[in-house]
Amino acid sequence: MEKVVVENLWNGDRDAQIQAAMELSRFSSKQRHKLGESGVLVPLVSMLHSEDYEAIEASLCALLSLAFGSERNKRRIIKCGALPVLLNHLHSQSQTVVQLTVAAMLTLSSCKANKVAIASSGALQHLAEFVNSGDIQLQLDVVATIHNLSTCEEIVPLIIASGIILSLLELVHNSVKSSPLGEKAIGLLENIVSSSESALCEAASVGGAIRILVETIEDGSSLGKEHAVGILFLICQSCREKYRGLILREGVMPGLLQLSIDGTRRAKNMARELLLLLRDYSDYSSRQKQMNHELIERIMEEIDADGEKLADAKLRLVEEMIAKLNT
Repeated sequence: MEKVVVENLWNGDRDAQIQAAMELSRFSSKQRHKLGESGVLVPLVSMLHSEDYEAIEASLCALLSLAFGSERNKRRIIKCGALPVLLNHLHSQSQTVVQLTVAAMLTLSSCKANKVAIASSGALQHLAEFVNSGDIQLQLDVVATIHNLSTCEEIVPLIIASGIILSLLELVHNSVKSSPLGEKAIGLLENIVSSSESALCEAASVGGAIRILVETIEDGSSLGKEHAVGILFLICQSCREKYRGLILREGVMPGLLQLSIDGTRRAKNMARELLLLLRDYSDYSSRQKQMNHELIERIMEEIDADGEKLADAKLRLVEEMIAKLNT
């Protein structure tokens, strides 16, 4: 059967090639590994140049199957010249082709040896266009692909140049904060800004960015809150005098205090570090601000006194104090 598939991919007519590509997708991982070494990647990449959507889809599915679980095949696909034609298919009139192409980019970008080649090909600009496409699965795959690429430090400047930071903030703003998409987007944003001072400055300067981060601390998933407080901490730490007041004016304290109690371990630590940067108001324009400051100080004392764990009674007390900040 494997020999028939190889023969049809190389020498078969259109229908035989499509059938062979579809058959390949159903092979076991061991069979796919052998086929990758037999040279079938060349005719499969050649099929991508077709104007026949059915042939393109069959080829993409076969390439995805060959790449799955095989770092060697991922490298071979790029070396066979698949990247330029994949970029072309990101603008296909067929939504299925676009989705399969992005899925292929996601799989190929997980291979360390492919990252620089993908990023330097101009793929980031194309991928960034889909961040706010409205197709949730497509958006998830694009965000995951860029996240894969962002783990390579030399690629981060190219990611920033693609305009992705603004796109990610818009995505988080427009998404349900606790959704998988919102969580992945804020996670990618933290990964980028923690790797680049210029990215951090750009994110901080976007209008409404701090409000978006505060809203994520309030309404995000556990991981989303962790990423959001991490970004806010970096922003505040980068220039406390400039950003401390901006962060406070967005009403961060209740959510931040709550996070310092019931967030993930890292979120608790980051929240407490940020609280330290935000403490000690220098002036107050009203008695209410003074009272809020005193209440925050009491909450911090309760949290600091008990470290990582708060007894149930004390937890209720702290939560009651936080609730007063919202009234």
